[in-house]
Amino acid sequence: MSTAIRAASMLPARREEIELHTADGLRLVGELALPADRDPVATLVCLHPLPTHGGMMDSHVFRKAAWRLPALADLAVLRFNTRGTSSVRGTSEGTFDGGDAERYDVAAAIEYAEFAELPNIWLLGWSFGTDLTLRHGCDPGIAGAILLSPPLRSSTEADLATWAESGKPLTALVPEFDDYLRPDEARRRFAAVPQAEVVGVPGAKHLWVGDAETVLDEVVRRVNPAVSVPLPSEWDGPMETGDASAYADRTVAAFADLPVPGEVRD
Repeated sequence: MSTAIRAASMLPARREEIELHTADGLRLVGELALPADRDPVATLVCLHPLPTHGGMMDSHVFRKAAWRLPALADLAVLRFNTRGTSSVRGTSEGTFDGGDAERYDVAAAIEYAEFAELPNIWLLGWSFGTDLTLRHGCDPGIAGAILLSPPLRSSTEADLATWAESGKPLTALVPEFDDYLRPDEARRRFAAVPQAEVVGVPGAKHLWVGDAETVLDEVVRRVNPAVSVPLPSEWDGPMETGDASAYADRTVAAFADLPVPGEVRD
Protein backbone atom coordinates (compact mmCIF):
# COMPACT_ATOMS: atom_id res chain seq x y z
CA MET A 1 0.00 0.00 0.00
CA SER A 2 1.39 3.38 -1.02
CA THR A 3 2.08 6.04 1.61
CA ALA A 4 2.31 9.79 0.98
CA ILE A 5 5.82 11.23 1.08
CA ARG A 6 5.82 14.03 3.63
CA ALA A 7 8.40 16.52 4.87
CA ALA A 8 9.84 14.10 7.44
CA SER A 9 9.68 10.97 5.29
CA MET A 10 12.95 9.03 5.06
CA LEU A 11 13.00 6.60 2.16
CA PRO A 12 15.39 3.63 2.16
CA ALA A 13 19.08 4.41 1.66
CA ARG A 14 22.53 3.48 2.89
CA ARG A 15 23.41 6.36 5.20
CA GLU A 16 26.89 6.88 6.63
CA GLU A 17 28.30 9.58 8.86
CA ILE A 18 31.47 10.88 7.27
CA GLU A 19 34.32 13.26 8.01
CA LEU A 20 36.07 15.53 5.55
CA HIS A 21 39.64 16.69 6.10
CA THR A 22 40.70 20.05 4.71
CA ALA A 23 44.10 21.06 3.40
CA ASP A 24 44.43 23.55 6.27
CA GLY A 25 43.95 20.84 8.88
CA LEU A 26 40.27 20.92 9.86
CA ARG A 27 37.79 18.10 10.37
CA LEU A 28 34.33 18.69 8.91
CA VAL A 29 31.31 16.55 9.75
CA GLY A 30 28.85 15.26 7.19
CA GLU A 31 26.73 12.44 5.84
CA LEU A 32 26.67 10.40 2.66
CA ALA A 33 23.39 8.85 1.52
CA LEU A 34 23.46 6.19 -1.22
CA PRO A 35 20.76 4.13 -2.93
CA ALA A 36 19.89 1.17 -0.71
CA ASP A 37 20.52 -1.67 -3.13
CA ARG A 38 22.36 -0.36 -6.18
CA ASP A 39 25.09 2.00 -7.24
CA PRO A 40 24.27 5.69 -7.75
CA VAL A 41 24.28 7.10 -11.26
CA ALA A 42 25.21 10.62 -10.13
CA THR A 43 26.23 12.55 -7.03
CA LEU A 44 25.12 15.78 -5.36
CA VAL A 45 27.61 17.60 -3.15
CA CYS A 46 25.50 20.07 -1.17
CA LEU A 47 26.86 23.48 -0.12
CA HIS A 48 24.52 24.96 2.47
CA PRO A 49 23.18 28.48 3.15
CA LEU A 50 24.84 31.08 5.37
CA PRO A 51 25.76 29.46 8.71
CA THR A 52 25.68 32.75 10.62
CA HIS A 53 21.95 32.87 9.87
CA GLY A 54 21.05 29.24 10.45
CA GLY A 55 22.27 27.55 7.28
CA MET A 56 23.69 24.04 7.72
CA MET A 57 23.77 20.60 6.14
CA ASP A 58 20.22 19.96 7.42
CA SER A 59 18.63 23.01 5.78
CA HIS A 60 15.32 21.65 4.55
CA VAL A 61 15.92 21.29 0.80
CA PHE A 62 19.17 19.39 1.40
CA ARG A 63 17.61 17.25 4.11
CA LYS A 64 14.77 16.28 1.77
CA ALA A 65 17.26 15.59 -1.02
CA ALA A 66 19.19 13.19 1.23
CA TRP A 67 16.02 11.54 2.52
CA ARG A 68 14.38 11.04 -0.89
CA LEU A 69 16.71 11.16 -3.89
CA PRO A 70 18.77 8.00 -3.28
CA ALA A 71 15.52 6.02 -3.51
CA LEU A 72 13.62 8.10 -6.07
CA ALA A 73 16.41 9.11 -8.45
CA ASP A 74 19.41 6.79 -7.87
CA LEU A 75 21.51 9.70 -6.59
CA ALA A 76 24.22 9.86 -3.95
CA VAL A 77 23.78 12.90 -1.69
CA LEU A 78 26.76 14.23 0.25
CA ARG A 79 25.96 16.89 2.86
CA PHE A 80 28.38 18.48 5.30
CA ASN A 81 28.80 21.43 7.62
CA THR A 82 31.32 24.01 6.49
CA ARG A 83 33.88 25.24 9.02
CA GLY A 84 32.40 26.36 12.32
CA THR A 85 28.89 25.21 11.38
CA SER A 86 26.71 23.09 13.69
CA SER A 87 23.79 20.73 13.15
CA VAL A 88 22.43 17.59 14.77
CA ARG A 89 25.31 15.70 13.11
CA GLY A 90 27.82 17.82 15.06
CA THR A 91 30.03 20.86 14.63
CA SER A 92 32.75 21.19 12.05
CA GLU A 93 36.09 22.47 13.28
CA GLY A 94 37.28 25.96 12.47
CA THR A 95 35.63 29.36 12.20
CA PHE A 96 33.33 30.86 9.59
CA ASP A 97 35.41 32.91 7.15
CA GLY A 98 32.82 34.57 4.96
CA GLY A 99 33.51 32.28 2.02
CA ASP A 100 37.29 32.71 1.75
CA ALA A 101 38.86 29.84 3.72
CA GLU A 102 35.76 27.81 2.86
CA ARG A 103 37.58 27.14 -0.42
CA TYR A 104 39.31 24.33 1.48
CA ASP A 105 35.94 22.94 2.58
CA VAL A 106 34.66 22.78 -0.99
CA ALA A 107 37.88 21.13 -2.15
CA ALA A 108 37.69 18.56 0.67
CA ALA A 109 34.13 17.60 -0.28
CA ILE A 110 35.01 17.14 -3.95
CA GLU A 111 38.12 15.19 -2.98
CA TYR A 112 36.06 12.90 -0.74
CA ALA A 113 33.56 12.22 -3.54
CA GLU A 114 36.38 11.45 -5.96
CA PHE A 115 38.21 9.19 -3.48
CA ALA A 116 34.96 7.31 -2.81
CA GLU A 117 34.62 6.86 -6.59
CA LEU A 118 31.21 8.50 -6.62
CA PRO A 119 30.02 9.05 -10.18
CA ASN A 120 29.10 12.19 -12.11
CA ILE A 121 29.67 14.75 -9.33
CA TRP A 122 27.48 17.85 -9.31
CA LEU A 123 27.64 20.74 -6.86
CA LEU A 124 24.30 21.88 -5.44
CA GLY A 125 24.71 25.25 -3.76
CA TRP A 126 22.04 27.26 -1.94
CA SER A 127 22.43 31.03 -1.31
CA PHE A 128 25.82 31.35 0.45
CA GLY A 129 26.56 27.93 -0.99
CA THR A 130 26.09 29.30 -4.52
CA ASP A 131 28.88 31.81 -3.92
CA LEU A 132 31.08 28.98 -2.68
CA THR A 133 30.20 27.07 -5.84
CA LEU A 134 30.95 29.94 -8.19
CA ARG A 135 34.12 31.05 -6.39
CA HIS A 136 35.69 27.72 -5.52
CA GLY A 137 33.78 24.91 -7.21
CA CYS A 138 34.83 24.94 -10.86
CA ASP A 139 37.00 21.88 -10.39
CA PRO A 140 38.05 19.33 -13.04
CA GLY A 141 36.39 16.63 -10.92
CA ILE A 142 32.84 17.98 -11.20
CA ALA A 143 30.36 17.54 -14.02
CA GLY A 144 28.41 20.74 -13.39
CA ALA A 145 26.57 22.82 -10.81
CA ILE A 146 23.07 23.86 -9.80
CA LEU A 147 22.50 27.08 -7.88
CA LEU A 148 19.48 27.67 -5.63
CA SER A 149 18.64 31.33 -4.91
CA PRO A 150 22.03 32.74 -5.98
CA PRO A 151 22.51 36.22 -4.50
CA LEU A 152 25.79 36.77 -6.41
CA ARG A 153 26.94 38.44 -3.22
CA SER A 154 30.67 37.72 -3.28
CA SER A 155 31.10 36.06 -6.66
CA THR A 156 33.00 38.21 -9.14
CA GLU A 157 33.09 38.68 -12.89
CA ALA A 158 36.30 36.66 -12.84
CA ASP A 159 34.49 33.76 -11.18
CA LEU A 160 31.79 33.82 -13.85
CA ALA A 161 34.49 33.97 -16.53
CA THR A 162 36.08 30.85 -15.08
CA TRP A 163 32.79 28.98 -15.41
CA ALA A 164 32.27 30.35 -18.91
CA GLU A 165 35.69 29.09 -19.99
CA SER A 166 35.09 25.68 -18.45
CA GLY A 167 32.00 24.99 -20.51
CA LYS A 168 30.56 23.02 -17.58
CA PRO A 169 26.77 23.13 -17.28
CA LEU A 170 25.50 25.69 -14.79
CA THR A 171 21.84 26.06 -13.83
CA ALA A 172 20.45 28.78 -11.55
CA LEU A 173 17.01 28.24 -10.01
CA VAL A 174 15.82 31.73 -9.13
CA PRO A 175 12.64 32.40 -7.12
CA GLU A 176 10.20 34.90 -8.58
CA PHE A 177 10.10 36.74 -5.25
CA ASP A 178 13.71 36.27 -4.14
CA ASP A 179 14.96 38.81 -1.61
CA TYR A 180 18.30 39.42 -3.32
CA LEU A 181 18.31 38.44 -7.01
CA ARG A 182 15.21 37.91 -9.13
CA PRO A 183 14.93 36.15 -12.50
CA ASP A 184 15.28 39.10 -14.89
CA GLU A 185 18.38 40.46 -13.17
CA ALA A 186 19.77 36.95 -12.82
CA ARG A 187 19.48 36.39 -16.56
CA ARG A 188 21.35 39.62 -17.21
CA ARG A 189 24.15 38.83 -14.80
CA PHE A 190 24.55 35.20 -15.81
CA ALA A 191 24.72 36.20 -19.48
CA ALA A 192 28.49 36.25 -18.90
CA VAL A 193 28.32 32.44 -18.84
CA PRO A 194 27.02 31.37 -22.27
CA GLN A 195 26.05 27.87 -21.13
CA ALA A 196 24.28 29.08 -17.98
CA GLU A 197 20.58 28.31 -17.71
CA VAL A 198 18.48 30.59 -15.52
CA VAL A 199 15.14 29.11 -14.48
CA GLY A 200 12.67 31.46 -12.86
CA VAL A 201 10.36 29.66 -10.45
CA PRO A 202 6.92 31.31 -10.23
CA GLY A 203 5.68 32.14 -6.74
CA ALA A 204 8.83 30.90 -4.98
CA LYS A 205 10.87 32.78 -2.36
CA HIS A 206 14.48 32.59 -1.22
CA LEU A 207 13.84 29.91 1.40
CA TRP A 208 11.92 27.60 -0.97
CA VAL A 209 9.37 26.92 1.77
CA GLY A 210 6.58 24.99 0.07
CA ASP A 211 8.63 24.60 -3.10
CA ALA A 212 11.21 21.95 -2.16
CA GLU A 213 9.54 19.41 -4.45
CA THR A 214 9.90 21.78 -7.40
CA VAL A 215 13.60 22.18 -6.61
CA LEU A 216 14.16 18.43 -6.36
CA ASP A 217 12.37 17.85 -9.68
CA GLU A 218 14.53 20.46 -11.43
CA VAL A 219 17.71 19.02 -9.91
CA VAL A 220 16.87 15.48 -10.98
CA ARG A 221 15.86 16.68 -14.45
CA ARG A 222 19.46 17.83 -14.98
CA VAL A 223 21.51 15.36 -12.97
CA ASN A 224 19.70 12.14 -13.91
CA PRO A 225 17.46 12.89 -16.89
CA ALA A 226 16.59 9.21 -17.23
CA VAL A 227 14.27 9.61 -14.22
CA SER A 228 10.78 10.91 -14.93
CA VAL A 229 9.67 14.07 -13.15
CA PRO A 230 7.71 15.16 -11.26
CA LEU A 231 9.02 12.68 -8.74
CA PRO A 232 6.46 10.42 -7.04
CA SER A 233 4.54 11.87 -4.12
CA GLU A 234 3.86 8.40 -2.70
CA TRP A 235 6.10 5.47 -1.78
CA ASP A 236 5.18 1.80 -1.88
CA GLY A 237 7.65 0.27 0.55
CA PRO A 238 9.38 0.77 3.90
CA MET A 239 9.63 4.33 5.14
CA GLU A 240 10.95 5.93 8.32
CA THR A 241 10.11 9.27 9.89
CA GLY A 242 13.00 11.63 10.54
CA ASP A 243 13.18 14.27 13.25
CA ALA A 244 12.55 17.41 11.22
CA SER A 245 11.67 19.45 14.34
CA ALA A 246 15.35 19.62 15.28
CA TYR A 247 16.01 21.74 12.19
CA ALA A 248 12.86 23.82 11.85
CA ASP A 249 13.81 26.93 13.80
CA ARG A 250 17.21 27.22 12.15
CA THR A 251 15.79 26.68 8.68
CA VAL A 252 13.13 29.36 9.04
CA ALA A 253 15.63 31.80 10.54
CA ALA A 254 18.31 31.14 7.94
CA PHE A 255 17.86 34.39 6.04
CA ALA A 256 15.64 36.47 8.31
CA ASP A 257 16.59 40.14 8.18
CA LEU A 258 19.83 39.24 6.43
CA PRO A 259 21.69 42.34 5.24
CA VAL A 260 23.63 42.07 2.01
CA PRO A 261 26.47 44.57 2.51
CA GLY A 262 28.28 45.73 -0.58
CA GLU A 263 25.76 44.32 -3.03
CA VAL A 264 25.73 46.36 -6.23
CA ARG A 265 22.73 46.34 -8.51
CA ASP A 266 22.90 48.16 -11.79
